[in-house]
Amino acid sequence: MSRIGKQPIEIPTGVTITVGDSEITVAGPKGQLIVPVQPKTKVAIEGSMATVTREDDEPKSRAWHGLQRALLNNAVVGVTKGYEKKLEINGVGFRLSGGPQEIEMALGFSHPVKYKAPEGVTLTTNKMEITVSGIDKQKVGQVAAEIRSLKKPEPYKGKGIKYADEVILRKAGKAGKK
Repeated sequence: MSRIGKQPIEIPTGVTITVGDSEITVAGPKGQLIVPVQPKTKVAIEGSMATVTREDDEPKSRAWHGLQRALLNNAVVGVTKGYEKKLEINGVGFRLSGGPQEIEMALGFSHPVKYKAPEGVTLTTNKMEITVSGIDKQKVGQVAAEIRSLKKPEPYKGKGIKYADEVILRKAGKAGKK
């Protein structure tokens, strides 16, 4: 058995899971998510627990087993607690402004950089910090990665956009002549 796939998923109160032929609908207090059904896997709901099983022991089936359980668990956590990622902007002259769907940044380019978040993701700004939040773990991570890619942190002065918990390995500058 898959170590991840065999673990049951606890369904909190207020969350409903509807299993269909090709998709699983997870609805909760924060919203609704649709999870695709992976091949050769079955989802069973018994009381307040959901379990994922597989048809056979082929390597692909074992991989889909763990994937199905992880996607379903991420959806349950998303509709109850939600997900968020924090980004920090470091650099002299860098500025940040904006609202819940669109932000504008001055990142040392000749023009301001604008970023519009997709539906279901909100952007919150606080001084030089961006908080990306939403119920879909994949969307939140993708938006955070796209914002970071606008100006990746450089290793000499640490200027750029980085995750709040990311550590930038610093390099020494030029060595002077003797």
